[in-house]
Amino acid sequence: MNIADFAAGFDATVDSALEWVSDNGASAFDLINDALKGLYEAVLWVLNLAPFYVVALVIGVLAWRLAANLRFGVLSALTLVFCAVMGLWGETMSTLALVLTATTLALLVGVPAGVAAGLLPALDKVVEPVLDLIQTLPPYIYLLPAIALLGYGPATAMVATFIVAVPPVFRLTSLGIRMTPKEFIELGQASGTNGWQLFFKIRLPFALPSIMTGVNQSLMMAFGMVVIAGIVGSGGLGESIYGAIRTLDIAKSIDAAIAIVILTLILDRLAQSASRIGREASHESR
Repeated sequence: MNIADFAAGFDATVDSALEWVSDNGASAFDLINDALKGLYEAVLWVLNLAPFYVVALVIGVLAWRLAANLRFGVLSALTLVFCAVMGLWGETMSTLALVLTATTLALLVGVPAGVAAGLLPALDKVVEPVLDLIQTLPPYIYLLPAIALLGYGPATAMVATFIVAVPPVFRLTSLGIRMTPKEFIELGQASGTNGWQLFFKIRLPFALPSIMTGVNQSLMMAFGMVVIAGIVGSGGLGESIYGAIRTLDIAKSIDAAIAIVILTLILDRLAQSASRIGREASHESR
């Protein structure tokens, strides 16, 4: 068998396997698609309940209080109003809903799994190569099987975004758990604490700064998928940029890119502020 025959056989096997999974799991994938789409639409509905100026004001106040910086709060509110003035408020909220839902799902999986890997080195050794593979492959790769199984739409975009957002929070959570000083663990054990008390009173406070850094990194990875997700009809700013690229509408693509930068910077600063608060709480608990 030459190389060409092997490649053709391998491709045929992959296509057959994907077709078999799609045919036999159609009902399950339809259920997953409906659940993810429903979650996305619920978050988007909440974001669209109030007028743009109310949402901008709320986010501005939140930014001010979390960052303890009035200038940042005012700037956050004004830049969000700028997104509305450019006629991109709906797309901005769609992007925010996609990023928030995908990142939340990634945290719900990545943090507990990271804790387990931090406590069980054998599990960490098994998962690490998988994470290496995920972070090495081009993000476009995740879209292909997702499209085949879930079709076009926000659910496919959420799955692809979820995949790239899990590794950072998993790794940093696992690292935080493993980096707990042994002398503190031994001191807790000598004090008669049980396993749960040892975790919540010693391991978790030490790991919290690392976990919060992982949250920030996952959020940034999710934003990195926004434009790519526009290819599969995710809606939002990513789809606006993709459509502008196809029609060579440079002005529209720049408008959408500015809106993405605004959202990214605001959420990045909020995540950093939350991380700082987590570090302060960790130091106080020690």
